[in-house]
Amino acid sequence: MKKFVLYCKSYRNDVLRVKRLAKSIEQFNQERIPFYVSVPLADFGLFQKELADLPVILIKDEDIIGANPSFEQEKIDALPGGMSQQIVKSEFWRLGLSESYLCLDSDCLFIRPFSQSDFISSDGYPYTIMHEAKELLQFCANHGMEKVSDTYHQQRRQIMEIFGRTGHHYDFGPPPMLWSRQVWEALDEQFLKLKKMNFYDAIILFPAEIQWYGEAMLKFRPFPITPVEPFFKFYYYEKIYTVGKQQGETIERLARDYIGVCYQSNWEKNIDFNQKPFLSRMARWLRRRVFRRYS
Repeated sequence: MKKFVLYCKSYRNDVLRVKRLAKSIEQFNQERIPFYVSVPLADFGLFQKELADLPVILIKDEDIIGANPSFEQEKIDALPGGMSQQIVKSEFWRLGLSESYLCLDSDCLFIRPFSQSDFISSDGYPYTIMHEAKELLQFCANHGMEKVSDTYHQQRRQIMEIFGRTGHHYDFGPPPMLWSRQVWEALDEQFLKLKKMNFYDAIILFPAEIQWYGEAMLKFRPFPITPVEPFFKFYYYEKIYTVGKQQGETIERLARDYIGVCYQSNWEKNIDFNQKPFLSRMARWLRRRVFRRYS
């Protein structure tokens, strides 16, 4: 079993985004950390074709789901994609491939060299992304987006009530998330099974896998918590990207503090699969390594 790997759950609409991510990994992965991508069986052939020349290990979502005998594939298939993917991502650990993994979204992109030591502390444990999202909440307050704060605190109160925790409202994201199999296993063995639940039931109860992981880490603490800020610059809203661009934000400046960037695919539609005219522009973008707006 590896100490640490990279992992991305994807599907056919995001194949070109994963291709972009894989190219950035090929460029900046100093230690050749294995990169796994899981996709539905129906999309497997497409990803094999598109990623043929890139350092990617493809696996099937169904193999991940099948590793948990308590799951019913049909019930998971019936969920909205946004919920079912959370289950797949959170169950990757059951394959026994690694002790911990960086769970990337398809729209992530590395922007500077990285190694295992960026994610695993000197004592051998993964860092824990853990903060109070003050930068995001202040930005939203300054730009008339007060509902973001209301939703943030409401969601944290809900998951904290499930675990019986009081205190600060923490965020354990955004993507990419750094997850340990020890935390997921503790959640499963010491919490869900005692309530005759599995992770499907957990997502139905509260559909936010990032918060499930973080609260489980705080409750069970299978290893020491070393909190860190997010590894990637994550653009929650296009407005955040626009303001940053106006203020002179560049890849080179971001790379001083971040290992990568993550764009929201819902405002990057022209890189959806079959948008072929975008491919040549994407290649030029990667070579220049500067920002451009995909809208």
